[in-house]
Amino acid sequence: MKSASFSHTTPRPDAGLFFLRLTGSLLLLYVHGLPKVLHFTTELGRIEDPFGMGPYMSLLPAILAEVICPIFIILGIATRLACLPIIGVLLVAMLAVHPGWSIAEGQFGWLLLIIFTTLTLTGPGRWRVNVPGKQEFRHGAG
Repeated sequence: MKSASFSHTTPRPDAGLFFLRLTGSLLLLYVHGLPKVLHFTTELGRIEDPFGMGPYMSLLPAILAEVICPIFIILGIATRLACLPIIGVLLVAMLAVHPGWSIAEGQFGWLLLIIFTTLTLTGPGRWRVNVPGKQEFRHGAG
């Protein structure tokens, strides 16, 4: 007897990927991205500059990764590509800016790394906005 929960047509992986995209992106956008945009001048004085590029050149990639990329990921547009700046900014934050943090202190950053690395590996799933004329590489059904 075949169980419905193991049916090949059950959309659970796609629902799960959509949930992961939506919640991970909204958390990143709300906690980190929007404050950087809404308080841009204040953030210029507070942003860490681990590579000595200056506050603008440190803040702009963070805004790209924490505002623009999550919007693309929520929509499922260029998801894998949009995850890469996020992963880069998170790795800089965790390894260069806060290297002394314990796992407990950095757990939010590490969890975001897990979420966006997973999405890089899996792609967006089927629940996404379709861009007309764009062929996306897909391995298998996902």
